[in-house]
Amino acid sequence: IVNRTFNPGFRIELHQKDLNLALTGARQLQMALPATAVAQQLFSAVAAHGGAALDHSALVKALELLANHTVAPDK
Repeated sequence: IVNRTFNPGFRIELHQKDLNLALTGARQLQMALPATAVAQQLFSAVAAHGGAALDHSALVKALELLANHTVAPDK
């Protein structure tokens, strides 16, 4: 994250697919998964800013947007 290398290892778009499956299953079981829902929203924010193909470590970009602060400058 500090080195700003977000080359795909496990892409955000794949996390989104898996989290959608988990949230759908939880809804069918009438379960609440609030942390999973928050993670999905953060991944969606990164994807909305063009980061769907980045590694899941790019989740920090959503947190940086919310905090209006970057951990380290992009290289």
